[in-house]
Amino acid sequence: MAGHCLPAVELTGSGRPVLLPNEIECYLLSSVDLLSEDDPSNSFPHLKSGILILTTHRLLWLLDSTTATGSSAFAIPLGAISYVFTPKKSLKSMFASPRIRFQLSLSSDGRVSASGSISRSVVVTIVIRGKGDSDVFLSKFLESWRSRAWELQSEPSSSSGSGSNTSSSGMFSSDGTLRMVGVSGILRKEQESWENTDRSLQEAFQDLNALMSKAKEMVILAEKMRLKLLASSNSQTNETNDEEMGSKEEMQDWLLSVGIISPVTKESAGALYHQQLSRQLADFVKIPLERVGGMINLIDIYCLFNRARGTELISPDDLLQACMLWEKFDVPVLLRKFDSGVMVIQNKSHSDEEVFVKIRMLVLKPDALRAGISASDAARTLGVAPAMAKEHLLTAESKGLLCRDISPDGFRFYINLFPDINQDDMYLVKDNGNYASWVRASHARG
Repeated sequence: MAGHCLPAVELTGSGRPVLLPNEIECYLLSSVDLLSEDDPSNSFPHLKSGILILTTHRLLWLLDSTTATGSSAFAIPLGAISYVFTPKKSLKSMFASPRIRFQLSLSSDGRVSASGSISRSVVVTIVIRGKGDSDVFLSKFLESWRSRAWELQSEPSSSSGSGSNTSSSGMFSSDGTLRMVGVSGILRKEQESWENTDRSLQEAFQDLNALMSKAKEMVILAEKMRLKLLASSNSQTNETNDEEMGSKEEMQDWLLSVGIISPVTKESAGALYHQQLSRQLADFVKIPLERVGGMINLIDIYCLFNRARGTELISPDDLLQACMLWEKFDVPVLLRKFDSGVMVIQNKSHSDEEVFVKIRMLVLKPDALRAGISASDAARTLGVAPAMAKEHLLTAESKGLLCRDISPDGFRFYINLFPDINQDDMYLVKDNGNYASWVRASHARG
């Protein structure tokens, strides 16, 4: 029914909404109803108990469920809202769920209309049944609606010049004579010192806010450049050599790591912070996992994710809680802990059996049969970091595929020959098998 009035929202693999270009999340609320009581045609759906996300361009309503699909998320463009009503404070409103009402324009075919022919309008009510702060949401809602960011191609650079040329000569006059003496002069000088300090702090925070706003602009610009490079590399694949293609891929990777345009923050997400952070992290790790073969160390992801978030850094505890929530969501990644205690993120499609096959082929080589392999040898074969390769080797040992030798030079892993040895006749060597291959390799070395 909702498809006749509200446009559907595309979701990522983790259930996060796909944002428009230059669109930034501003605030999130849980357990929110959207309904319209004055719509005679019943074209506006009654949406119950969902997550409401306010962005600079739209109001997004998502079904608060771990099995949400593309048909359970809808959008209301802020450009289609013609008026926002001021909530009336009354005794009844103190005991009821907070409500925010706004007027929504509809076209002749009953769809939401941000421009063009408008045939009628309906009043939509936002019922906040969760624990979110309705006053903060209303202020941010009005700010986003009035700023009309969807109409701006680029945000104008705001340079605020504060008139700080306050003439304060302290205890001395312009000709150098003493103006005030005694206790009053000391108090006057102390007050001027505090005023100068306060002014300096205000200017410092203004510079910090300007830097953060510029950082968001740089992230948006980097994403546009990456998309252009990607499009040009697809159209000119046959005309460029390997060196040029390599440099373009490096540039795309660098631009991709510049930052996330709309990172989830505690201020915007509130009680939904870890849930939404978990979904955004699941989308973020997709590309790093593809580069390293489907498994990556949790510490590496922490560094990459924080670098991409720019100034909105998260703590290790927040990252761990976000990863642990993946068990409740239908996402293609999971958190895994090895027996040694090392924690990694891997794709659900990642198969240890495929890794064991590569390790088996490596340890059966003649040189490896004689001298074994190290974590560095396995890292080159598997295309992962040595620390991660060591965890794979230890897992293969626990499965009975390998045996290890610990020496002052470190760990060396060998193929497990014990299953091929007959306990009744230990000197019997079969024509085929790992034991026979090891004997041949040893004789060749002799």
